[in-house]
Amino acid sequence: MTEILASAVMTLRKMSGQGMMDCKKALSEADGDVDLAMEALRKKGVATLEKRSDRETSNGLVVSRTSDDGKVGVLASLCCETDFVARSEGFVATAHLLLDYGMACEAQGGVENLLATEVDARDYREVFTECVSKTGEKMEVGGFAKFGLVGSGCISHYVHFNGKIGAMVLVEASDDSVGGSEALQAVANDVAMHITATKPLALDKGGIDGETVEKEKAIYAEQVKNKPANLIDKIIEGKLAKFYAEHCLLQQPFVKDDSKTIEQVVTDAAKQAGGTAKISRFVRLEIG
Repeated sequence: MTEILASAVMTLRKMSGQGMMDCKKALSEADGDVDLAMEALRKKGVATLEKRSDRETSNGLVVSRTSDDGKVGVLASLCCETDFVARSEGFVATAHLLLDYGMACEAQGGVENLLATEVDARDYREVFTECVSKTGEKMEVGGFAKFGLVGSGCISHYVHFNGKIGAMVLVEASDDSVGGSEALQAVANDVAMHITATKPLALDKGGIDGETVEKEKAIYAEQVKNKPANLIDKIIEGKLAKFYAEHCLLQQPFVKDDSKTIEQVVTDAAKQAGGTAKISRFVRLEIG
């Protein structure tokens, strides 16, 4: 049997982040070959994912970043089984690495594209699998979004203090002075926070799918079926208008001032800065 040197164990531990005993066992099984031992530890992570595929990943971390020039924003979530693992140093580091990979990858393709993206000759799937082998828990990338700003405006994000809910919003502005103004930046930040709290379904009513609208209409029709026939359509339309106001971001009452809609708040902030602005995109991620 090949003697397992302490230096080899330390090298493998540094490479893999695994515990001393796991590294020594892997080296023993690989006859002292560090590369083979590292491969075995990675396979351990894949086996863990397969074995625990039916487990729920209701814990984890939402992470976000905006590029230094403010033109690119990334929001992503890494999920695991327990809060204990979600708070561990290795998991937190792996979650934040999502942002490096998110900035490097193309926005199209979603999570699968993110997993396949390489940074320093390593794709995120490899990084992710190594963390799985350390924690022994099922993990998965819960969501990923990347916004790019073309022209003037700003990208803002907000992650709730529990790390499980986050939102990102893209605001287009008439010019750079408006897009970079304190007034619009502050409102964009507030809108991102607003989104985490109110869970809008779409930006406006055009973004809500027809099936959802028809289901709502059917519910309202059942509720008012005993009303006078000449009033039913008007009542249904009224209820539908209320539904849009509750679930469409632009029509929602602003959480900090419910006398104004989100659309009005953004318009007012841009006007204060001497121009115009509008929200063009948003995304919300929640774990659990």
